[in-house]
Amino acid sequence: MESITRKVERLVERNKTNCPFTIAQSLGIAVVFENLGNTLGYYSKNFRIKIIHINENTSDKQREFICSHELGHAILHPNANTPFLKKNTLFSIDQIEVEANFFAVKLLLANKATEMIYINEAIEEYGVPPRVVNMILERKFF
Repeated sequence: MESITRKVERLVERNKTNCPFTIAQSLGIAVVFENLGNTLGYYSKNFRIKIIHINENTSDKQREFICSHELGHAILHPNANTPFLKKNTLFSIDQIEVEANFFAVKLLLANKATEMIYINEAIEEYGVPPRVVNMILERKFF
C-alpha cells in the first residue's frame, strides 16, 4: 500500500498545489460550508457523491486544516462512515483520525519540505491544532 506521504506528494505534484480546496475540486469532491454547531467538519459519501462539510463559523486557517483533514478521509478512507462507527460500533476510529491528521499536516506543509518548520509556525500559520501536532510528535511520524 502506498504511504500517506507518497499519496500527498503525488497529489501535490499532479495538482501543482497543496491547496486542499483546489485538490478537492480536481477530484470532484464538493466542499460545503454550513452551520455545524460544535462540529468543525466531516466527510460523507452518499451514492458515490463525496462531500466535505466545513463549519461556516471557523476561521480561514481552521478551514484549511479541516478541509485537509477531511480530504485525508476522502482519499485514505473513502468508504468509512466515521460518525456511524463512533455511534454504533465498538470499532476504534483512533487510527483513522491519526492518519487523516497526518495527511493534513503533510499536505499543508508540502511546499515547505526544504525549510525548517517550527511547531508554533505549524500551529499559527497553517491552522494545525496544537493537540494534532502533539499527537503526531508523540507517534514519531516525522
